[in-house]
Formats: sequence, structure tokens, C-alpha cells
Amino acid sequence: MTAAAASLRSDAKVIGLVGVAHGFSHFFQLCLPPLFPLLKDEFGVSYAALGAVTAVFYAVSGVMQTAAGFLVDRLGARTILLAGMAIIAGGTLAAGLAPSFAWLFPAAALAGLGNSVFHPADLALLNGKIDPKRLGPAFSVHGVTGNIGWVLAPAFVVPIAQGHGWRTALVAAGVIGLAFFAVLATQRVLAGELRHNVARVPEHARAAGVGLLASPPVLLCFGFFFLYAVALVAFQTFAVAALTTLHGLTLGAASSALTAMLIGGVAGILAGGFVAARSQRHNLVAAVGVSVPALLALVIARGGLDAASVVALMAVAGFFVGSIGPSRDIIVRGVAPPEARGKVYGFVYSGLDLAGLIAPMLFGWALDHGRPDLVFIGAAVFLVASIPTVLRVRGRGPRAAQATA
Repeated sequence: MTAAAASLRSDAKVIGLVGVAHGFSHFFQLCLPPLFPLLKDEFGVSYAALGAVTAVFYAVSGVMQTAAGFLVDRLGARTILLAGMAIIAGGTLAAGLAPSFAWLFPAAALAGLGNSVFHPADLALLNGKIDPKRLGPAFSVHGVTGNIGWVLAPAFVVPIAQGHGWRTALVAAGVIGLAFFAVLATQRVLAGELRHNVARVPEHARAAGVGLLASPPVLLCFGFFFLYAVALVAFQTFAVAALTTLHGLTLGAASSALTAMLIGGVAGILAGGFVAARSQRHNLVAAVGVSVPALLALVIARGGLDAASVVALMAVAGFFVGSIGPSRDIIVRGVAPPEARGKVYGFVYSGLDLAGLIAPMLFGWALDHGRPDLVFIGAAVFLVASIPTVLRVRGRGPRAAQATA
């Protein structure tokens, strides 16, 4: 085998393994929310209380994600990724064994701790293991597998829960995750030194990486991630419950609408990859990508649509939300020096988790007060608010970004 063929084979394996791990992280994020109607009936709690469980997951993940980035830079991405995989799967399994509603909170905290590692570890592995000329496809695969994980979660847990109960569904999800952890632990291709290993970076450069988190470009990236993620969490966590009330859909039809949105997101990421490869205006691509779903969310909020129309609108909204993924990652990469990528990725992506902390309680309150339309109106407001942040981001320039590849 030639050196080029060996490099391609190694890169493909790394991309595949990291992609599947990312898919599992997204899968576990959406295991519980589609089961909220069942949990509400069994435990006699409000949607706001169920939203608080999700908020705990994202609070722990958000708080720990920057710390996970530092650990990735210090201890290695593979070690941290393996730990996260085991912990998030174990937390999901524990949720299925919870003897009472209160026990869902520590289970969610455990799963959130596991979730905190994936973005800093995944992106450090891709940047450090993959030939620079293959990073574009690597980021696309990473985004697609994440969305596939979201697609598979409701498709997996809802049928099992309807036939065998929600506990069985969550335990089964946790067991599958632990099985993949065992497989991942045997893959030595993820081991070894990464490019731009932090140990080779002078101490003053590492210290500068800490201060980098407070720089305007990084803070603007964080703000964009937070604002658009509030809308994303609103869709993913409460769209099923809101659609059953707002449009009179059955649980199955509402779940199909969410699945359509997630599948649309996969298609959007693929299309967004082509756009990102041919565009230098990544900020503009991201701005357009959040504008269209904002408009569609307002249409859905009006109510009275049939199931087919809701599914179609959700699919288109998902497509445009997904389309910003590759450009979004390029924008963040442009503000992240190689020696501080774990920190920057961890900090910026913690904006997603902060959204997950706030959005469930906010939109759960709206549902409890008989306003399912506010789930979609609120999503539109946050999407529009994200536009100025992404348009103002200025990275280190194309040459600098290319030099760090």
C-alpha cells in the first residue's frame, strides 16, 4: 500500500469513528424529549418540570465543555472522548432505571457531563489527525452524523416506548451506547500525537489561548451559537408537544414532523458543504440559513395546518438550519489558533448548552400556560437576533486560517 493510500485509509477511519461518536452524542440528546408526553402522564409533572430535566443536562454540559476543552489540550482527545462516551451512555441508562421523577435530574446531570466532551474532542481529533485537504469533507461528515443521531433518537425510542414502555427505550439506548464505547476503545487509529500538539507550544502561547476566549470574535461566535441554538432546542424539545396542541396532530404525526426537520437538516448540511467550499462569505451564508426558518416558524405558529403541510414546513426549516453547519464551523476555525482549538471549540460550543439550559424552561412555561404558538414565535425571535452576531464576526483572515490547517 502506498503512503497516499495509507493516509487516505487512516483519514477515512478517523472521520468515520469520530462521526459515529458525534452521532451518538446527538442521539442521546434527543432520547428523552420525545418521551415527554409519556413522562408527564406517568409522573404527573408539568412540561416546565420536564424542561428542567433537560436544562440540567445542558447546564452541566455547558459548564463543563470549556473545561473539557482544556483537558483535551492537556490529556489528549482520544482519552476524553472515550470517557464522555461511557458517561453519556451510562447517564441515559440510569434515566431508564430512575425509580421516581426526582432521579431523572442526577441521571441528566451525568449524561450532560458526558455530552460536554464531544465537540472539543471530536474537532481536535479531526484537526489533528486528518490531512488538511480532507478537512472540508471531514467537517461535513461530522455535521451529517450528528443530525443522523438526532433523526434516529425519536425513531428509536418512540416505537419502543409505545410497545414496551419508556424505561425499556432508555435502557436499550444506553446499552447500545456502551457497546459502541467498547468498540471505540479498541481503535488505535485515534491514539498518538496530534498535529500542533500543545506540549510543543510555548507557555506564553498557551496563556494567550486563555485570554483568547474573551476576544470579540470568539464572544460573537459564542453569542451566535447561543441565540440560534435556543431556537433549535425549542424545535427539538417541544415541537412534538406543541404540534399536537397547535395543529391537533397525533403523537406519531408530530414525531414525523420532527423527524422530517432532522432529515432536512442532514440534506442541508450536505448542501451547505458545497456552498461553503465555493463561498468566501460564510457569515452571509449563516445569516440566510437562520432567516428562512425564522419565517417558517412564524407560519407554523399560526396553527390550523394539516399534517402534510407541517411536515413539509418543518423539513424546509431543518434544511436551512442544517445548511449553516459547514460555514459555521469554518467561521469558528477562523478565530481559533491551533494551540488553543480545544479551548475555543469548548467555549464557543458551550453556547449550545447554555441555550439548552434556558430554552426548555422558557418554552415549557409557554406550553403549560396554553401557548404552544410561543414555541415557534420564540424560536423565530431568537433566530433573527442571531443574525447581527454572525455578520460581525471577523476571523484571522483566509490566509491565517489556511496556515493553521
